[in-house]
Amino acid sequence: MTERVQIILWGAIGFVLIGLAVPWFMWRSDAVVAGLPIWIWWHIGWLALASVVFYVFAQRAWGLGVERGGHRG
Repeated sequence: MTERVQIILWGAIGFVLIGLAVPWFMWRSDAVVAGLPIWIWWHIGWLALASVVFYVFAQRAWGLGVERGGHRG
């Protein structure tokens, strides 16, 4: 897989993580599970997922798109 494709895929993953971080579809829900509102559980699960994604990103793609040669002025 080329570097450009990897950058595009990681960018898309980042936008999905950002886009679904706020559970707008649960705003009017008053459902409670184990004593906490369901949207709190969404945030707990989403933060856990984001942590795993960041770990994978840091292991595989840290530095993608960063030029190795410094700017010479």
